[in-house]
Amino acid sequence: HVSKLFISFFVFGDPSGWGFRLSLCWPILTSIINIKLLPKMKKLLISVSALLFSFAALNAGQCKKDLVDTAVQAGSFKTLAAALQAGDLVHTLKGKGPFTVFAPTDKAFAKLPKGTVENLLKPENKDQLVSILTYHVVPGRLDAKTAMSLKKAKTVNGKKLKVQTKDGSVFLNKSKVVSADVHATNGVIHVIDTVLLPPSKG
Repeated sequence: HVSKLFISFFVFGDPSGWGFRLSLCWPILTSIINIKLLPKMKKLLISVSALLFSFAALNAGQCKKDLVDTAVQAGSFKTLAAALQAGDLVHTLKGKGPFTVFAPTDKAFAKLPKGTVENLLKPENKDQLVSILTYHVVPGRLDAKTAMSLKKAKTVNGKKLKVQTKDGSVFLNKSKVVSADVHATNGVIHVIDTVLLPPSKG
């Protein structure tokens, strides 16, 4: 239920202050949810609530856990976690670092052609998987403000990401940063909406 989701959102904490802002709107939201004539609005509110809960959980644990544990705690990076495990990169990203990770959500991985993720997770495709995953990692702690001043960023893969700022949002190639500056003990995470695929050249 939506009400339970909002309650969970408040209980787990929200350093950003969004929980407080949403609580002020709770009476209005409750009225909207209870109107049977607005099923699409209800579905939208459920989706938004889930997204906010995920980001709140992500921010609540920042600077207390390493990059991997911070991402796992959020709950919306299960595919990424499985890929890191298959690519034997968990130990690296739990190391001293620091690293900047552009983390695709489960929905971002779902955008890939059917069967792509399953094939990448096979042992025989480990090299290709590692190439893709390391294209999401930049050495050092790169916050959003610094990223917005760049045109390119060299990844651990060795290839570069094209960085652009459009209407106040940061784009890496064609992937949009949907949540920035989630700090961990050994780096920072920026959540992206599309998986980054390394180019054949550059």
